[in-house]
Amino acid sequence: MGKKRIIKQSEEELLKEREKVEAKVKKEVKETLKKIKKGRVYIFSSYNNTIITLTDLEGNVLGWVSAGSIGFKGAKKATPFAASRVAEAITQIVHKIGIEKIEVLVKGIGSGRESAIRSLATRGLEIVSIKDTTPIPHNGCRPPKVRRL
Repeated sequence: MGKKRIIKQSEEELLKEREKVEAKVKKEVKETLKKIKKGRVYIFSSYNNTIITLTDLEGNVLGWVSAGSIGFKGAKKATPFAASRVAEAITQIVHKIGIEKIEVLVKGIGSGRESAIRSLATRGLEIVSIKDTTPIPHNGCRPPKVRRL
């Protein structure tokens, strides 16, 4: 048996191949984004942060913004003002993609819930439905054993 020869591509060939693949992917992404007219906005508001995620109806993430990613730090991330800023940032993404109608799903017990919904509505988005998906405990944890002395 002879030696095995490995064909190595030059850097120019690799770059050309990469450009072809990236162009094909970008074209596919643009075509799918043009077709999207409805979307879902998930608002997660905790005591520490507010995260808003934009998806299509199948659940594929199109974009997300959080109070921390905008530039708020510490306790300021959990304020209603920060939540309204996050909602403004997500509406820019919505308008860029071209989504007309959205469904809003809210989760969490933070202070930014209502302000995020209000700022989404004032930015010109047509809100079809608002649903609260905050988990609620049914019976809670098992209580501890009775203490015996």
